[in-house]
Amino acid sequence: MDMFTLPFLHPIEFFISMAIGGGFVFIFQRAAMSSEQRETPWVRRFVTGPNGKMLWGGAWLVWAVGFGLLLGTFTDKTAASPYGSVGLVALFSGFFLMMGFIWATIGE
Repeated sequence: MDMFTLPFLHPIEFFISMAIGGGFVFIFQRAAMSSEQRETPWVRRFVTGPNGKMLWGGAWLVWAVGFGLLLGTFTDKTAASPYGSVGLVALFSGFFLMMGFIWATIGE
C-alpha cells in the first residue's frame, strides 16, 4: 500500500491520528513556552496561594483515609496479597500529593 493513498483508503483513522499528533505538538509547544511566563492565575490560586495549603492538605487527608481503609481493611498482609499494585499506586500518588503540599506551603 502506498503511503499517499492512506488518507483516501482510511480517512477517519487518518484524520484521528492527525488530530492526536497535532494535540501532542500543541501540548509540547505550550510546555516549551511556559518558561517565558511566571505563574499563571490558576497556579497562584490553587497551588501557591494561601488556599493552596488547604487544598493540598485536604487532598492528602482524603488520600490517607481512603488508602488507609482500603489497604488496612481488605488486605491479608501476606506476600501473596493481590493489593500490591494498589499499594504502589498509593505510594506514588501520596508522594506527589505531599510534594504539592510542600510546594504550596513553601511557595507562599
